[in-house]
Amino acid sequence: VQLQACGGGLVQAGGSLRLSCAASGGTFRSYVMGWFRQSPGKEREFVAAISRTGGNANYADSVKGRFTISKDDAKNMVYLQMDSLKPEDTAVYYCARSRTTWAGISTAQYLYWGQGTLVTVSS
Repeated sequence: VQLQACGGGLVQAGGSLRLSCAASGGTFRSYVMGWFRQSPGKEREFVAAISRTGGNANYADSVKGRFTISKDDAKNMVYLQMDSLKPEDTAVYYCARSRTTWAGISTAQYLYWGQGTLVTVSS
């Protein structure tokens, strides 16, 4: 399984970015897909996850109402729409696929990781 994330960049506070993650190998529809982020000196933290069917999504409190996770099973893609960005959203963002058919917010519940894409939000 390979995950390739892209879409990061530099944006002003209040702006928007859309991250994409392409998955290859494995059975995309059978697993939870998630987004995590890591800032310098901090541990990797949960951002959002979407269920196998795409019918349920879970968000960190810090991004709830501003970020939206979605997926396209036909294309094996997962997306993270980020609106109303804040400087504290600056981080490297990683997409991940769960170990089993269910996963929560812990990094240990995810087996495959993309290479990360940098998001920088200027004030």
